[in-house]
Amino acid sequence: MNGKKKLSEKKIPHIATKLRDHIVTVPHEILAASGIVIMGRRIKSLIFSTDIAIIRNCNADAVLAVYPFTPQQIIADAIVSTSSMPVFCGVGGGTTTGARVVMLAKDAEALGATAVVVNAPTSNTVIQHIRNVVDIPIVVTVLDENTDIEARLAAGAGILNISAAARTPEVVRIIREKYPDVPIIATGGPTRESITRTVQAGANAISFTPPTAADLFSGLMTRYRNEHETRTRESREAEEN
Repeated sequence: MNGKKKLSEKKIPHIATKLRDHIVTVPHEILAASGIVIMGRRIKSLIFSTDIAIIRNCNADAVLAVYPFTPQQIIADAIVSTSSMPVFCGVGGGTTTGARVVMLAKDAEALGATAVVVNAPTSNTVIQHIRNVVDIPIVVTVLDENTDIEARLAAGAGILNISAAARTPEVVRIIREKYPDVPIIATGGPTRESITRTVQAGANAISFTPPTAADLFSGLMTRYRNEHETRTRESREAEEN
């Protein structure tokens, strides 16, 4: 290796503080993805969340801010303005359609979003209209391999977001074979093994669903209770002695 160590062999310093060490970390398997470079920044992991507290306390490369309600500018503004990482902002395309989607996309760019995400039902005409008014990537959600990818790309899609549940690795592989150069984000699935399969199938970046705040708090409260019980027991033992 001419005296040079491979990247995997290099020692990487890790720095943390006492108060900020408790964060949500993305699975290590995502690091095997190639990443997608957007405006000079490489993105391998996206945290699928609109919870600002989690967004501010995670090590993901970007935020996938998509939620099951009509998109609102005030929500996009809150997430973009508080996030320390790029935000891929959902602008509808399913229930919310037509000119409203285009307006939301334009506003998301103005607020500082790195990319806009449209749902699978979004028409190619709407994608074309978005492409005419924004200068950030359009991420189009893909549910299966039967989607007309060629038409999506022609309309202005810059990135595909493949979400096919348990079939995601298979769908990624099929689309990758047909389109070797198209940027692909894909859901990683529930396990480290499913993430690895999705990366190996050809996904450039992985979206990761973090634990809920309730789940995180549950673990924290369990720790607090255990610590309290230990202190109480030690105190009683000290009094008895």
